[in-house]
Amino acid sequence: MNRAVILDRDGVINVDKGYVHRMEDFELLPGLIDALGLLPGDFKLIVITNQSGIGRGFYTDKEFQGFTDQVIEYLLKRGVRLHGVYYCPHVPADKCSCRKPNPALLERAIEEFHLDPKKCFVIGDDSSDIEMGEALGCHTIFLQREDRGRRARYPTRPEHVACDMMDAVRYILSLEPSGQGRSQGE
Repeated sequence: MNRAVILDRDGVINVDKGYVHRMEDFELLPGLIDALGLLPGDFKLIVITNQSGIGRGFYTDKEFQGFTDQVIEYLLKRGVRLHGVYYCPHVPADKCSCRKPNPALLERAIEEFHLDPKKCFVIGDDSSDIEMGEALGCHTIFLQREDRGRRARYPTRPEHVACDMMDAVRYILSLEPSGQGRSQGE
């Protein structure tokens, strides 16, 4: 069984500017590349994101997929490989089964990548991310965003609250038997 870090996209990988779907609006969060580069190489990096901008008609499924391909390439050029991206295109009113906090997309990733949920870390900036991870027994890390205030407003209880991605990765590494990740040059 494999292990993974499951990332939300907006507010975790990039600055959440609302319905980001073009590279000119994509702004990587500071420290993301350095932090993810410390993870042991056997971790899969998977994105699970709600993208209601598709359901709202702000952009099409095809436009989102093209943008996602650009983001994957952008990150790969900087040494970060995303192994998979799963997304829900629906608006909340659709009451679909794939929108977080429902765990359907996480279940799919677990099946497709042969993941052990107990060896997976869900990192998100919203209670829906944490609830999704908790539903399947994953470790959960809440990424505190300055624009969202204190975590007390969220009903979930993540395993760890991180101030940034480096803090989140250090927490993951602290649970490693050796307490070490890989070096930047690996």
